[in-house]
Amino acid sequence: MYFPAYRMRRLRQTPQIRELVRETDLLADRLIYPLFVTHGQDVKEEVASMPGCYQLSINNLVEEARQVRELGIPAVLLFGIPAEKDEAGSGAYDEEGIIQMALAALKEEVPQLTLITDVCLCEYTSHGHCGIVHDGDVDNDLTLEMLARMAVSHAEAGADIVAPSDMMDGRVAAIRASLDNEGFTNTPIMSYSSKFASSYYGPFRNAAESTPEFGDRRSYQMDIRNSDEAVREALLDIEEGADIVMVKPALPFLDIIYRVKQETKFPLAAYNVSGEYAMLKAAAAAGWLDEKEAVLEALTSIRRAGADMIITYHAKDAAVWLRQ
Repeated sequence: MYFPAYRMRRLRQTPQIRELVRETDLLADRLIYPLFVTHGQDVKEEVASMPGCYQLSINNLVEEARQVRELGIPAVLLFGIPAEKDEAGSGAYDEEGIIQMALAALKEEVPQLTLITDVCLCEYTSHGHCGIVHDGDVDNDLTLEMLARMAVSHAEAGADIVAPSDMMDGRVAAIRASLDNEGFTNTPIMSYSSKFASSYYGPFRNAAESTPEFGDRRSYQMDIRNSDEAVREALLDIEEGADIVMVKPALPFLDIIYRVKQETKFPLAAYNVSGEYAMLKAAAAAGWLDEKEAVLEALTSIRRAGADMIITYHAKDAAVWLRQ
């Protein structure tokens, strides 16, 4: 019987050999953990659709952040839930807003942790849209002023990186100019560059209390059917001053992650979103799959597609599993 000189199975014989020839790494220092912070004291309210994820008051947020850093996870992405909302989303840039206070506490208590803040009005507006609504539609250019103000307030409070997720045209340029004018020239922008109008955001909207009161976000978030457009969005953000670009969601858009990485060569984040998380948690709870193996496989696929960093609600569990 004929056998080829090169046998593929030779390098699969033992765990040690498989490790030597692996093409993709998955390490805790590639992960970013999203956290939801709210007002109050000793609040730890589990999100029903996201088992293991919580709305946290600042004191519990600090404790969670300590655990995150001890696990070797280098960064968190913060989302704020204000006590009150209005049409202008004024809580987003309030000096005593929930994110601003959380940043101050985290900088003091967990200074080694990199703090990334979501820059978007959806959690702060009474209507739940990502910008200022005028005549039933989000006013792009008016919203830019509010986003820039929000980003500067985050930088002043201690944010290491600001991450605009609103998908307004020109927001990166507006934020970069405002940061530079206020002396924050070294504050990087992680732009949600290719953010799709996805059905996978539902659990997040429960956690962040940001479901739109009317309509949807399809006039500003991307059509799921478009690939070239995703690349153009990333290239435009880079031209405007983005330091890191992002694809969101991750698993349904692995092809987009690959294309954006190949065509930009820029640092690339991928957001493994709430719906992706909830599906795996539900299947694992039902006993239909092995949670550890499924999560690590999913995260590895995102890395393999080209993501340099992964924003994921699985981060803490994954960091533990990767040590085993």
